[in-house]
Amino acid sequence: MPSATLSTHNDVKALLGREPRGPFEVVLRDAEGGPVVIRNGPVLDDGTPMPTRYWLIGKQAKLAVDRLEAAGGVGRAAAAVDPAELERAHRRYAAERGSALPAGWTGPRPTGGVGGTRRGVKCLHAHYAWYLVGGDDPVGRWVAQQLEAQKPAAQKPAAQKPPAQKPAAQKPAESAGTGESPMQEG
Repeated sequence: MPSATLSTHNDVKALLGREPRGPFEVVLRDAEGGPVVIRNGPVLDDGTPMPTRYWLIGKQAKLAVDRLEAAGGVGRAAAAVDPAELERAHRRYAAERGSALPAGWTGPRPTGGVGGTRRGVKCLHAHYAWYLVGGDDPVGRWVAQQLEAQKPAAQKPAAQKPPAQKPAAQKPAESAGTGESPMQEG
């Protein structure tokens, strides 16, 4: 995993509210260039397994998901998604994280799927972070839909109206008895 620049390291430290405890890489930035999602190494600097591969750290995104969780979002997400699809997502996440372990690693390994849980929904932040960087996560997708629905109308993309249809072209009236159109030159 590439090492972060001092500026990026300091940005991440400020957003976490503490020193990062292991290797990470910023994998999603906001429009101003600030970190939104980091990808953690599977093992912390002290050898402790790190179950959370993708971590949502962007202030605005984190606050929006905080509010969703506080409003019962974990239970609502668990009820809304297909359990079999969620189980497959946990397996994919665990496989990706496991494949990032250093070659020959013999120490403790991270377990579980998204956010370290083996099944169900534990943390909407972890699911949404993975979804934002391309993870096929039904809970992350659900979070994105909920957040989009909560946006004020002014922040939503303008709905595309179908182009106005022109009235059907009318055939020119024919002159009575001649079979010619009054528009034709004769």
